Amino acid sequence: MSIELHPSIRVHPGPWMQRTYLDHYGISVTEVAKHLGVSRQNMSALLNGRAAMSAMMALRFEKAFGISAQTLLAMQVGYDLAQVQLRGKEPNVKRMEVV
Repeated sequence: MSIELHPSIRVHPGPWMQRTYLDHYGISVTEVAKHLGVSRQNMSALLNGRAAMSAMMALRFEKAFGISAQTLLAMQVGYDLAQVQLRGKEPNVKRMEVV
């Protein structure tokens, strides 16, 4: 038997990274953006949950903080799927009968 999680508990990886690493260690958005080689605007959008975690950004965080890029991307996919489900925008598609 598997446990079904309610979509509302899925977490965007950006704000999670903000709380878990930047806030905890006192690192500013500007510092982490410079260290990762990205713009402050892009980093701010990600950390505030306004932009998605890309594969390249996940790899940057993996190298800088040791958190698995695969974990960050799984968080993003889970969050994206949950948002679709919570908004009731699932596609109207019937199961395909395959013989």
